[in-house]
Amino acid sequence: QVQLVEVGGGLVQAGESLRLSCSASGLTFSKYDMGWFRQAPGKEREFIAAVRWISGMTTYADAVKDRFTISRDNARYTIYLQMNSLKPEDTAVYYCAAKVNYATVIFRRPIDYDYWGQGTQVTVSS
Repeated sequence: QVQLVEVGGGLVQAGESLRLSCSASGLTFSKYDMGWFRQAPGKEREFIAAVRWISGMTTYADAVKDRFTISRDNARYTIYLQMNSLKPEDTAVYYCAAKVNYATVIFRRPIDYDYWGQGTQVTVSS
């Protein structure tokens, strides 16, 4: 049984930082692309960042590029999302997701991912 568990959310002020972690179990972690998504109230779930299993290549949404950093530790079955210079518009529930991917591209649509965590709330006050 695959489980993804996110931790690290919380309430911060604008300009501060947070680091989210997502621990995986029940899968061969090193063979999965891993992604972070977020969903704000009344909005669709949106892609934030992803890291490939095969190359470690990363990609980011424009809204977070240069502020957020995704990384993975295959030995710990964990991915991280370092979030700097947080803004009120970053407020959302943040989810990690896993996808088996033997293609040459990174997928960004939520529907493309196979497994999801339960989410962790990030709230940024102004």
